[in-house]
Order: sequence, then C-alpha cells, then structure tokens
Amino acid sequence: MKVGIIGAGTMGSGIAQAFAQCADVDTVYLCDIKEEFAENGFNKIKKQLDKRVAKGKMEQSAADQLTGKIKTGLNTICTDADLIVEAALENMQIKKDLFKELQENIVKNPNCIFASNTSSLSITEIGAGLEKPVIGMHFFNPAPVMKLVEVIKGENTPDEVVDQVKAISEKLGKTPVQVNEAAGFVVNRILVPMINEAICVKAAGVSDIEGIDNAMKLGCNHPMGPLELGDYIGLDIILAIMDVIFAETHDNKYAASPLLRKMVRGKKLGVKTGIGFYNYADGKKVPTDKQ
Repeated sequence: MKVGIIGAGTMGSGIAQAFAQCADVDTVYLCDIKEEFAENGFNKIKKQLDKRVAKGKMEQSAADQLTGKIKTGLNTICTDADLIVEAALENMQIKKDLFKELQENIVKNPNCIFASNTSSLSITEIGAGLEKPVIGMHFFNPAPVMKLVEVIKGENTPDEVVDQVKAISEKLGKTPVQVNEAAGFVVNRILVPMINEAICVKAAGVSDIEGIDNAMKLGCNHPMGPLELGDYIGLDIILAIMDVIFAETHDNKYAASPLLRKMVRGKKLGVKTGIGFYNYADGKKVPTDKQ
C-alpha cells in the first residue's frame, strides 16, 4: 500500500511514522507546500528513531528500513497513492481546496481513499462538491504511539469506505472507533470543553493553575491536568475546536472562555510558543501565576 500524508507538521510526521511502521505499507509520501517543510517532518521522524536506537529500544536496521519507506516532496508526488491522509491546517477552505486539487489534478489511482485528520471540522462539508467521498481518520498525538483512530463517517461517505479505513487502522495496530459526524466527534467533544471549563475555573479565581491541575490529576486520576494538557495541545487549537462546536450547536455551554480567547490573541499558545498557563523557558515548567 502507498500512502500520501499531506502536511508534515507534528501530526503529519507522526502519522507518516505510524504508517511506515506497518508491514503492509511499502511507501509513505510525506508532503507539504514546500519541500523543506516536508524534509523537516522527515527529520523529526529520524530524530525520534535515532533516540530509540541510542537507548537500545530499536535496532538501527529497523530504523533504516522504516525511514527508507518515506519519500518527501510536494503533493504532486502522490500520483499513485492508495490512501491520502490530509493533515494540513485546521481550516475548512484549505482542506476543501486541497482535496479538490488532489482529486482533479494529482492522484491518478481510481481506487484511492481520501481521508482527513481534522479534529473537529465537518467531513460532509470538506467533501462537498468533490467527485470522490471523504472520510475522517483522526489520529491522536503522538500518532505512532496512541492507539485510537476516530473513523468519521460523513453524510456522503459510503459504508464500504468506512470498513476499509477501519481495517487499515487495525493493520496499523490501532483501535478504530466509528463516529457519526458531529462537531468535535467523540474525544474532542468531551475533552476540549473540559479544558475550557478548567480555564473558566481559573478565570473565576476558584483555584490557581497548579491547584486546578493537581485536583484533576489526584482526584480523577488524570495523567495530566487540563491546563497543562491545553498547553500541550495548543490553546489556539482548543479555541478553534470550541468555536467549531459552538457554531454547530449554538449551545452556550460550548462558548469559549474569554481568558482562552485573550491568551490566544496574545500568542500565549502553550508549549509551541514557550508560554501558556505555564512558562516553558529554559526547559522548565513554571505556572505563570507563580512567577
């Protein structure tokens, strides 16, 4: 099987590695809008594998075999792909334009499956007006490790495509959960509003950052507190998902916290900008309300 991954960021490169680890996959095309972006994604994978080899968790030959499957470039290298997984920016128009270009001008395999790794956007809307259907194939970070794949059926996604993607997910060693299209799907419909509520609790002064996170870790056995988790996901992504769910449901319980919106405007997005609810400068993690 040949698989094209469109978008070589954190999720795209992780998904590429997950497919490269599969015995049934012989080629993974890791693509982006610039070749250097795709190469950067490949280098992330290689760096992770080098660490595993150095720790004795993987043989060098196995790492070389895995990276040997991955070819980097622009989207145009995906002409013979059997499966496309789009992992581009969480923007509806970008995704719609990508699939239109792929279907009309790039992918020549008539049996190719077109999937999106969107975390909250409508699969039906992404596929509207396209000749071939789109399905959701939502991985979780880090994609090579996390076992879940949400398989999202849009209004026009055939059952046989759902079955094919579930079978592919199982070959990757994942557990597919079929989801009928709904804003946020299953995980983010539950998880992201919880993180937003934790931000509301902080804004209301109920407790400090460490107090909120420790309460959920020790009281609910969560491995990571909601504010820290929001930092790792990216507060901009949390806001985008909240806005999608609210726009779809018009339910005020999904209204994003004003504090969340303010932090995103201030580019305090979490780990990727070095500061969110915690400050990550110098490799440390310090609550910003304790500085």
